[in-house]
Amino acid sequence: MKKNLFLEVSSNENNPNWEKHISRKDVLYSRENDIRSPYERDYTRILHSLAYRRLKHKTQVFFNIDNDHICTRMEHVQHVESVSCTIAKFLGLNLDLTRAIAMGHDLGHAPFGHEGEVELTKIREENGLDKFWHERNSLRIIDNVELLADTQGHYRNLDLTYAVRDGIISHCGEVDDNGIHPREEAIDLAEFKTSGQYQSYTWEGCVVKIADKIAYLGRDIEDAIRMNFIEQRDLVKLRNISKKYGESTMNTTVIMHNFIINICENSSPKDGIRLDDKHNEMLKEIKNFNYDYIYTNKKFDTYRKYAGLIIRSIYETLLQVYSGMNTLKKLKHLSKFYPKLAKDFSNYLKQYLIASEDKYYNTKIYGQLETKDIYVQAIIDYISGMTDRYAVSTFNELIKY
Repeated sequence: MKKNLFLEVSSNENNPNWEKHISRKDVLYSRENDIRSPYERDYTRILHSLAYRRLKHKTQVFFNIDNDHICTRMEHVQHVESVSCTIAKFLGLNLDLTRAIAMGHDLGHAPFGHEGEVELTKIREENGLDKFWHERNSLRIIDNVELLADTQGHYRNLDLTYAVRDGIISHCGEVDDNGIHPREEAIDLAEFKTSGQYQSYTWEGCVVKIADKIAYLGRDIEDAIRMNFIEQRDLVKLRNISKKYGESTMNTTVIMHNFIINICENSSPKDGIRLDDKHNEMLKEIKNFNYDYIYTNKKFDTYRKYAGLIIRSIYETLLQVYSGMNTLKKLKHLSKFYPKLAKDFSNYLKQYLIASEDKYYNTKIYGQLETKDIYVQAIIDYISGMTDRYAVSTFNELIKY
């Protein structure tokens, strides 16, 4: 293996696209004694965001909010950061950019994992919208929803760099590409209409994309075994895959280590971020195993219905009070019956309305609630940001009546 093969194409001051990489929509406030790079600032802004904090109570695959040993969305993000930074460091890519993309890549995941996305897609389609996909929602979260206080105590949007925003929306790990190269053009990110439509604009984003897949496959198997979700005859199939590729076992550390090393051995600016053919086929087989015996398992059916019922109930309860700018008054009345849900949602809305308090300097994405479509989007934004635990608690409030 040869280190630093990607040093000349790394996102740094010598890269011809550097100014575009670090560009922001607005001018981020500065500190005279700040020692951080633009990407380090992005990393810490994500780290301090409320959306990141909530990941610790969001489902990765298995809904088990009281089991400390089952992977949460936050833990998955940390796995992706670890894998991608190990690869990026060896290849000579920008660690700060890699770390920031990895940290922010799943901020837009709905509660209850994939099942939450399914129900939000149904709601969107009922309102004439396209499907809900978390990569785009992650970009919406960091661009328009998440707020941080500046040095004057004013709440503003995160305003992250283009390279980080691009890496987040283009990180889809479900596309089985091998030999990933970054795209050449710095497009308007609103051009993304479907998940995985475009590759990342940077090599660092390409690394996070493949690291995402490596990180979740092994850990999902480990959790399935820990919860006795996989039956013994299924484990025989997994062991056969292991033997086929010369491995004595198939667990998180083995999968991560082998794929990390293989990527470092086979990647180059000419060939892209890639595995050799053997390991690429192995990755596909493990992924297919996970889909057949974990993700589409009928044991999830009751959970799927439960997650859908919770999200649907919250949505319909909030939707019924829409009345333009009088919606806030209707929510105040609703709070007599559902004090937690109605009051919390009302407080959330106020931050993004044109008539919001002076301390909010962010983009007013909900205007004056002029249309029902705007209000529907506000509900979807709010629900998508919920943790499993919070969604369950608000649902429990609803069923008291």
